[in-house]
Amino acid sequence: MLLITCPWCGPRAEIEFQYGGEAHIARPADPVALDDAAWADHLFMRKNPKGKHRERWMHRSGCRRWFNMERDTISHEITAVYRIGTTVPGKEGT
Repeated sequence: MLLITCPWCGPRAEIEFQYGGEAHIARPADPVALDDAAWADHLFMRKNPKGKHRERWMHRSGCRRWFNMERDTISHEITAVYRIGTTVPGKEGT
């Protein structure tokens, strides 16, 4: 089981959290201009990397806030936890 550190509540067991998908997905600037194939690509096509990956999580059994986490998908090592709207700690500008 993972020990995830909520940015607001501190370290908690993985069972308290809900995975929310890939982080840093920007909404299209002009959604009206997209056709069905482009919308499908935006909504459903995500990276599935081996290694470090940035994800969204929600502390559903605690503060119910969303945050971002950088996690290695092979080892499950958590390398960063940060609030949405901020940069990855130690990786400013990425």
